[in-house]
Amino acid sequence: MFDPDELEDIRASKDEWHESEVQPVLERFGERKETFTTDTGGQEVDRLYTPDDVGTLEYQADLGNPGEPPYTRGVYSTGYRGRLWTMRQYAGFSTPEDTNERYHYLLDQGQTGLSMAFDLPTQMGYDSDASMAAGEIGKAGVAIDSLADMETVFDGIPLDEVSTSMTINAPASVLLAMYIAVGDQQGVDREELRGTIQNDLLKEYIARNTYIYPPEPSMRIITDIFEFCGAETPKFNTISISGYHIREAGSTAAQELAFTLGNGIEYVETAIEAGLDVDEFAPQLSFFFNGHNNIFEEVAKFRAARRMWHDIIDERFDPDDPKSKQLKFHTQTAGSMLTAQQIENNVVRVAYQALAAVLGGTQSLHTNGKDEALALPTEESVRTALRTQQILAHESGAADTIDPLAGSYYVESLTDEVEEEAYEILDEVEERGGMLEAVEQQWVQRQIQDTSFDRQKEIEEKERIIVGVNEFEVDEDPEMDVQEITEEDQQRQIDSLESTRADRDDEAVEAKLEALREAARGDENLMPYIIDAVKVYATVGEICNVMRDEFGEYQPGSAV
Repeated sequence: MFDPDELEDIRASKDEWHESEVQPVLERFGERKETFTTDTGGQEVDRLYTPDDVGTLEYQADLGNPGEPPYTRGVYSTGYRGRLWTMRQYAGFSTPEDTNERYHYLLDQGQTGLSMAFDLPTQMGYDSDASMAAGEIGKAGVAIDSLADMETVFDGIPLDEVSTSMTINAPASVLLAMYIAVGDQQGVDREELRGTIQNDLLKEYIARNTYIYPPEPSMRIITDIFEFCGAETPKFNTISISGYHIREAGSTAAQELAFTLGNGIEYVETAIEAGLDVDEFAPQLSFFFNGHNNIFEEVAKFRAARRMWHDIIDERFDPDDPKSKQLKFHTQTAGSMLTAQQIENNVVRVAYQALAAVLGGTQSLHTNGKDEALALPTEESVRTALRTQQILAHESGAADTIDPLAGSYYVESLTDEVEEEAYEILDEVEERGGMLEAVEQQWVQRQIQDTSFDRQKEIEEKERIIVGVNEFEVDEDPEMDVQEITEEDQQRQIDSLESTRADRDDEAVEAKLEALREAARGDENLMPYIIDAVKVYATVGEICNVMRDEFGEYQPGSAV
């Protein structure tokens, strides 16, 4: 893009500027710190960026126009000028009735997609009356025990008019089956169902730990979902390959990118080995990234992610469908960046994180409530979080042009640096035999733990300033209402589960569970059997227990 002689002149000019202008100021005043780095310390930030820092950049090969390979500038040719990102606030708490009320509220306030949070028992495949569920019912999200609960959650919400993202992993097949069953009840053509299931088990072994089965059967279930949805629900994203929780566990931006794409490679290879054609399922893959505080690092990460995924899929798997090479992603602002101290500051943090996601071209966005460092968000804080997106969309101008930071010497250089570091990490993953082997060796986990330790040390030593936490502190207790889940709320859910069991046809339930058991022992696709089971009101726990019996449970440190 630049003439070599011109770059030489720019280098000479920069050297002269440093000697005549910068050095005297440094000798007299110095700078705020010796070294400046990006938010997670992955890249050192230079004092000044010039065309020399992007001298080898080729527009068509490295950037391309929006909607064209390598998709650095976005996967859609009109960006947000045609359609804004989906405003998808993560919500779900207590009972299905409470969650239904919150969903109607959010839709009335202008939210354009639903994002479903499940409580820990549901995430782990337990019913609300299981001993393992005690004290956790409805706390981290909504409790879903059977199809009756899913019917309640979506009462009055037509599934052909909304898209729904479900943050569910080990029991993802069961919750997806329930969603499909509700759609069938509403008379919605399965081809019109839109949404996403997270369904990312490799990330669970790495960072989040809400796994049930060992990796091999988990990968089978994931592949069954790919195959089933490719034929039955082509508009539904079958997996949300998640860097979010990897970043929440303490990774750098480059680690988040590398490990997420590494998981994606593993899923694609597994599906192909199972006999699927890459173009059958790759267009339905989606990704889920974290939005942290450093605007430029995050924008660079998102841009690098699109370019890397295009090149990886193109070179490794040679698909015919261009959509197989397009990385589409959801962003959630960083929960780990929220502080319990001076929680009003979180509104500002979330706004900047959301800005980074939009400048980076996200397809959907969740903005955290300011109080989520203390409890589930209240209705008021959820509204403020949604309004943050709406102001960004309609008042800031950030959505008026595509990839507005493209061409910035700093952003283009940083995009290249993040990509280069991510590829170096991926190369080491490959040397270790791929992501499954790297996880088995605990290598991935150690990389993240080491980074998290270093970051915490920097905060404690005030090398990294967190406003209100280790600097600019005030001596006052936060005063605000927090969302509480009471024992009465939890008992209501248990009573509802008992009522469902009393009203259903137990013989039909046993027959469908036995059919699922036989399918699990063979090699048939499990999804039709799971749908049959949920339609007779078999519970999440009952269905997952059948697969626990057949597949076993994963024990950390056991062979992968």
